[in-house]
Amino acid sequence: MSRINSNIQSLQAIARFNRNSADLGTRLERLSSGLQINRGKDAPAGLIASETLRSEIQGIRQAVDNTTRANNVINTAEGALGEVSSLLLELQSLTLEAANRGALSQQEIEANQLQVDSILNSINRISNTTQFNGIKLLNGALDYTTSGVTSGQIDIVNINAAKLPDNGFNTITVEVLASAEFGQLAYTGGVPTAPVTIEIAGNAGVEQVSFGSGTSLASIATAINQLKDATGVSAIVSGSAIRLNSTALGTDQFVSVKTLSGAFTDGKDFGVDATVAINGASADVKGNVASLRTGDLDISVTLDSAFAQSTGTDATFQITGGGAKFQIGSQVNRQGQIQVGIGSVATTKLGNDVIGYLSSLGSGGDNSLISGNNLDAQKIITEAIRQTAVIRGRLGALQKNVLETNSNSLNVALENVTASESAIRDADFAAETAALTRSQILVQANTSVLAQANAQPQNVLALLGR
Repeated sequence: MSRINSNIQSLQAIARFNRNSADLGTRLERLSSGLQINRGKDAPAGLIASETLRSEIQGIRQAVDNTTRANNVINTAEGALGEVSSLLLELQSLTLEAANRGALSQQEIEANQLQVDSILNSINRISNTTQFNGIKLLNGALDYTTSGVTSGQIDIVNINAAKLPDNGFNTITVEVLASAEFGQLAYTGGVPTAPVTIEIAGNAGVEQVSFGSGTSLASIATAINQLKDATGVSAIVSGSAIRLNSTALGTDQFVSVKTLSGAFTDGKDFGVDATVAINGASADVKGNVASLRTGDLDISVTLDSAFAQSTGTDATFQITGGGAKFQIGSQVNRQGQIQVGIGSVATTKLGNDVIGYLSSLGSGGDNSLISGNNLDAQKIITEAIRQTAVIRGRLGALQKNVLETNSNSLNVALENVTASESAIRDADFAAETAALTRSQILVQANTSVLAQANAQPQNVLALLGR
């Protein structure tokens, strides 16, 4: 080397020293951060894939938290409903005891009525105070709201779940495609000319009725109607005939008449369920109660008897809001959300318009123990127990079949997506440690070589006689 202005060996050593120093810095950065991608230039395509996976991981983690919280809400409501169920069973026991009037004094019945009042107050208290994070759960705040329901067409609307568009509503159209029918028999024999004894049977039970010779058709119908709660069969006079009908519509209802003595019309007839479509989909119908369960709608409507027997008619109403919305998916969309309605369990809501409400069992009510209407009270309590059990069953199914399975699947997804993101972005410490050792040795070697390259121009001094 006889040139001193341009030390090519030194420049080459410097270039390699810089590259090896940069590589050493990269290895140290990866080992200190635990990541092999710390900035976009490390792996542009890998960074894009990693950030996408990180977004999914964050969404899945939040979805797991949301699912856990939703489960806690349902647990809170379920615990309160369990207490309501226990109170209703105690109420049923008191009603049965009060029906044993031949063995109870008036004072005992009045004492039982005090317990009934206390139970009703407790149910109302639970309904009004059960809450989660300030949200009332059982006072109807989470029930769905409707508009346009025509009372002459639809008696009861129960909406268990409905996915509503944001700031929108759902329109529900109920069409009667084929009429429902009562079980029905006709007696056309006129006024009996000899004593008659018949056995009348319906869904509620069996009773015997006897008529004397010359009993009018109106008197016969009255005698049958006095027993309709016990038999499930009613009667009306139509001209010179008596029509015996089941008290409810549907194939589960029947009327049966058997003549035990004298002359009467024997026979048995079953009712017919209506054929109903809800929003164009075939509904599951029992008598005049139509139900539809899809991914977006779970609804049950009780049709008015006249409407259920009117083929080709339809009714329309809107679900305008309400319900509890839970975001249990990793993305905000309809598929990642569930909505459920929780109705009120107040005593003014348990029961229905047909048989009455639980509040009527309180002191001064039409069905209090003191009033003696134990049969009607029993019907109301039975319906209240059924309604509460249905709510608990629906919430339990939501927990088991939706929330728990969703949580399990999200945890599996979180594990796999995290593993995929880790493979892309996390540093392999074994490989990076080996690369660090190599870089350290190269930097040390480069330093030594650079020193030698810088020393070579000194050889020129020998040519100058130095």
